[in-house]
Amino acid sequence: MQGIDAMTGWVAQVSAVLGGGLVAGAVFYVLGRRLGRRAADAMAATAARQSERLLEETKQRLTLEAREELLRAREALEQELSRRRSDVEKRETALERKVGAVDGKEKELGRQEAALAQRDRALAGREQEARAKLEQLAGLTAQEAKQELLRRLEDEARGEAAALARDLKEQAKKDADREARKIIALAIQRIAAEQTAETTVSAVTLPNDEMKGRIIGREGRNIRAFEAATGVDVIIDDTPDTVVVSCFDPVRREIGRLSLERLIADGRIHPGRIEEIVVKAKEEVDAGIIEAGEQAAYETGIHGLHAEMVRLVGRMKYRTSYGQNILQHSKEVAWLAGIMAAELKLDVHLAKRGGLLHDVGKVLTHEHDGTHVQLGVEVATKYGEHATVINCIAAHHDDVPHESPISVIVQAADAVSGARPGARREAFETYVKRLTQLEQIAAEFTGVEKVFAIQAGREVRVVVTPNAVDDGKAGELSEQIARRIERDLQYPGQIKVVVIRETRAVDFAR
Repeated sequence: MQGIDAMTGWVAQVSAVLGGGLVAGAVFYVLGRRLGRRAADAMAATAARQSERLLEETKQRLTLEAREELLRAREALEQELSRRRSDVEKRETALERKVGAVDGKEKELGRQEAALAQRDRALAGREQEARAKLEQLAGLTAQEAKQELLRRLEDEARGEAAALARDLKEQAKKDADREARKIIALAIQRIAAEQTAETTVSAVTLPNDEMKGRIIGREGRNIRAFEAATGVDVIIDDTPDTVVVSCFDPVRREIGRLSLERLIADGRIHPGRIEEIVVKAKEEVDAGIIEAGEQAAYETGIHGLHAEMVRLVGRMKYRTSYGQNILQHSKEVAWLAGIMAAELKLDVHLAKRGGLLHDVGKVLTHEHDGTHVQLGVEVATKYGEHATVINCIAAHHDDVPHESPISVIVQAADAVSGARPGARREAFETYVKRLTQLEQIAAEFTGVEKVFAIQAGREVRVVVTPNAVDDGKAGELSEQIARRIERDLQYPGQIKVVVIRETRAVDFAR
């Protein structure tokens, strides 16, 4: 019990001490807050007084600086005004001196004018006396002398005018030739269409030689059915892994080639399957023909073609002339004609249309009688083509007269497209024959010593005997040979004739 009482007393004492400490702490906290607030107020008041003092000092300093700057500006302005006044005074002095000099010059000019007037009067009197003496000596009056002088001047002027006209004519001819070459060269430069070389046969590759027996079939029934359905000839020889489809009609040849490739890929080769494949190939080729015609019309910018004309244009894809694809050739002619027409300010659309359709008759020569020009005119007339386009077709080989400049342009574009190097092929025999004929024609003329056909027959060099042919006759000889070649030979493009006359003087120093 005593222990419990002691513990209770100790707890009571501790509680009393703690309670007194809390009260004392609260009192000290309140006093601290008041003292801190008073110190802060004192510091704030001190800072406000310092700020006001600094502001006042700053105002005074800025005022002094502004006054100083104003004084400096005023001094600079006064100096500038003084300098300008001095310049103005100098200029006024200089102007006064110049005015005085001008007045002096005016007086001097007045005196000179008076002297000149007096001299003119004296010269007029002398001229009158000289004229009277000249009339007396020449026996002509002044009017008659004037007429004689005018006559002589007129003769001289006529001579100069004739010479000038001749020079202008020659210059105009040179300019015309240069412009023509420029137009053609520009047209050729802007066209670089690829040309394909088609033949009358198409080769079909086989996976192996055993396929040849399947193509022939039992007792040849497969190959007979194929040739009957397509109208082509199938050539099977010893060439490994290859058969040849031959037909003069390029459309039928394409159908045969496509059908044979489909049959080989399919592997089922018998008469029934052959007929089915051939029908599908025909439909595909017909669709390709129409697509090619529409593409050609689109590429050349030609609209409004009849559907049958589009088909005929597409068929030109499978037609060649001297190894040149007719469709590519016709598009090239259309582009060239359009370029030339644009340069000459003509109807570009008609020129392109005439160029695209100028050889359309070539796709009808297999089914109809007549030249490709006649057939082209007939089909163009049938489907309502413009009269200028029909004349382009009819006149591009000079079968009929040209009725418009556009037909002449189309003919020129046709010649450019067909005659440029690499556009067309020719047989080796024809090439050699043409070179031989060129040399023979040139060698027949009097005074010719040697003849050389060079540059694939596009140039002929003629060496003449200098004693028999002089310089003047050399020019005539080149023209005569050129006209003879034009009359007797058929050739693409143009042939340059060069006559060479060489004189050599030889001596020996002994």
